[in-house]
Amino acid sequence: MFEAVIAPSGTLLGLLQRGRGDGTLHALAAPRAEALAALNQCVLHDPRHDWQVENRSLYYARLYLDLNGPLGAIEAHLFDAEDLLDEDENRTGLALSVLGHLASYGRDDALMLLRRYAAGGANWSWALDELAVRDDDAGLRALGAPVMERFPATPEGEARLAAAVRDAYEPRPWRLWEELPQFAARLGAAREQGSFDRWQRQLTPTGPRPGWSVGAVLEWAEEGLRRGTPLHVPAARCLAAVATAEDRPQILAAAATGGPAARATALHHLVVAEPANPAVLDLIEAAAADDAVVAAFERMLTEGALDRARSWVHRPDTLGAAAGRMLAARGGAADAPLVLGALREAVRTDGPDTAALWPLVDGAGRLHIACAAPVLRHVYRETASSHLRGRAAAALAATDPSFAAGFAVECLWDCEESTREVAARHAETGDARVVDRLRRLAADPAEEEDVQTAVRNRITPDPAL
Repeated sequence: MFEAVIAPSGTLLGLLQRGRGDGTLHALAAPRAEALAALNQCVLHDPRHDWQVENRSLYYARLYLDLNGPLGAIEAHLFDAEDLLDEDENRTGLALSVLGHLASYGRDDALMLLRRYAAGGANWSWALDELAVRDDDAGLRALGAPVMERFPATPEGEARLAAAVRDAYEPRPWRLWEELPQFAARLGAAREQGSFDRWQRQLTPTGPRPGWSVGAVLEWAEEGLRRGTPLHVPAARCLAAVATAEDRPQILAAAATGGPAARATALHHLVVAEPANPAVLDLIEAAAADDAVVAAFERMLTEGALDRARSWVHRPDTLGAAAGRMLAARGGAADAPLVLGALREAVRTDGPDTAALWPLVDGAGRLHIACAAPVLRHVYRETASSHLRGRAAAALAATDPSFAAGFAVECLWDCEESTREVAARHAETGDARVVDRLRRLAADPAEEEDVQTAVRNRITPDPAL
């Protein structure tokens, strides 16, 4: 799987890879060939850190529309010979999502590409999901034969068909095909088998059963760790169900000297069962090298935990970092200097892309730490995570007086809907570009409802909208 190299934030490619609003604005001002080359590079080599939480497809689709961009590069990528060799759906997922948005905007060439790929491409199920919410019944029915040919009438083929029907994100095509006489029997049986599989899984317990002891639950957690499956959080919930007062010494012993999973399980249980017990915090401090134990500390909501966080925040370890995040999430105004220090240290140590910055950036905004604005602007500019950039934008709206006339303007073109919503609420309307963009967002059927609500709260009602 190709992993995109993120270009510097000051380049057109770097801006587009990050999904920044300035990427669109610079692309529209650049030579068209240069802009299209950078856009194609982004779509064909997904630049996102985590495609499940970061948006790009609508952002790139809108830019294809603005540039009247041809789809030849996407077509070549989808039907490249590599499609037969690379089974990772992320190789083509972003391109297919972009085509889906373009089809919604009326680009028939995008719709035709999706149909062709659904009929013959390796990642056909993703393309089918895109078509399921955009294509008409006739177009979907025509795909029934090529899709069904993927599942030979053998026991293995029927099993794969049942799994495909059961796990389909969008069931509409399968329902249409089941209405066709040539597929009705097979798809009806596949649907019934999928329902049976779900029912059977629900009846097959894989964890603790009634009557288990505290020792059995702790051993289950250790067994999960040996298999590489952390189970300390669900095991802690099981402890809450089976533990009695007589089991407390055993749980405390596990928290102090048990194996890694047993210790984490016991401490996750104790932070809920005995949140005000200082001894629990002592046990956490003694096991500070264990990330699972540190995670248990972050779940604590008591004043005692906040007090310990204030004393631990300067520690150069994971417990110190967790203390900073706790203060950012639940501390008071007096904790602002500590949160600012933790934010600066996280950026200095781990750079502008670490997930550890998320709660610290949120905390800087929640506590209105004006002195945090310079580091927040740095995170905004440099992070490759559009999700983190959106959090930085929200924090800047609360801390930086220049935000409304600065970053908020470009945020109206950002790839993240939550960032566009922040911009819609704060962008200075004295800028003619802002008013025009707000009106376009209000009229765009692909725009999210929350963004459009924020837009309509800012602009004068217009019957044309």
